[in-house]
Amino acid sequence: MKQRIIISKCLDEELHFVFQSYNPDKIFIIVDKTTEKYCLPEIKNIFEIKNAEIISIGASDSNKNLETLSYVWKELSDRKATRHSFIINLGGGMVTDLGGFAASTFKRGLKFINIPTTLLAMVDASVGGKTGINFNGLKNEIGVFNDSDAVVIDTKFLKTLDLKNICSGYAEMIKHGLISDEFMWSQLITFDITNPDLIELQKMLAESIKVKEKIVTEDPHESGIRKALNFGHTIGHSFESHALSVNSPILHGYAVAFGLVCELYLSCVKLGFPTNKMRQTVNYIRNVYGTYSFNCNDYDDLFELMKHDKKNVSSQINFTLLEDIGKIKIDQTASKEEIFEAFDFFRESL
Repeated sequence: MKQRIIISKCLDEELHFVFQSYNPDKIFIIVDKTTEKYCLPEIKNIFEIKNAEIISIGASDSNKNLETLSYVWKELSDRKATRHSFIINLGGGMVTDLGGFAASTFKRGLKFINIPTTLLAMVDASVGGKTGINFNGLKNEIGVFNDSDAVVIDTKFLKTLDLKNICSGYAEMIKHGLISDEFMWSQLITFDITNPDLIELQKMLAESIKVKEKIVTEDPHESGIRKALNFGHTIGHSFESHALSVNSPILHGYAVAFGLVCELYLSCVKLGFPTNKMRQTVNYIRNVYGTYSFNCNDYDDLFELMKHDKKNVSSQINFTLLEDIGKIKIDQTASKEEIFEAFDFFRESL
């Protein structure tokens, strides 16, 4: 069954429509400390879920771990959840990833929906069926593919976000523009995300979600074209893991934006991606996201982190690269020297 993606105009009505299909014995809402404070009040009085039980976990990606997952399982068990219970994940990507994994594994699987509350989760984490946790210092090392029954997207939650978190989600939209078409890309890198028009952003968000939805429908388990969604992530995840290892974490979208810079460089030198379009994109990223500080002594550590990427094949670091905007080449490789050149380019450009 295809996952329903609902762009909500009235959350009460959308959730009433969703719950018409179910008759759960219990409803649980998984939140983190931030969404419990700022987002739960938006839904807690909706008739179908006003008696739902709340499971609250720590905020931030550092809590997307086995200990938190075990806590959620224990809460479900202690509160007598059954296979006929239902879970609502209300939060950003950490909550939808961990909550989705908890729902997918408890009693061999409970039905669940995602209500993403960050731009990143709306455009990326809550769409596509990926669930999981970080493990052994590595991002998303343990998890399963399992679609939620629905994703209900209501952009009113964006009003609870600070600018850095809006920019974080926007990086995934930039990626979608790069792998989609020139019009979308051009619109994205000329939009003032630092002072966003939320009505315009809603329209762009809906188009961005369609890009991911189309690709995921074609390739639900990442055996082919879905790898296009990894553009910017091979190096981006290494930045993200490196930042965690030095106790200076960066938001996922910032890591992706920085990964885009490096992988656009590789696209230029290996596949002839147009230099002018690379420069325009890199300039936009520099102006919005700043930089990530590292030096040549960190190159080997970053390279080692990239070796753990789940997309690698036969010990070769696997990239998605572009010949041009929308011209995707999956399963590309690069030598250690080329990757180090991309790091040099990053430090010179940002």
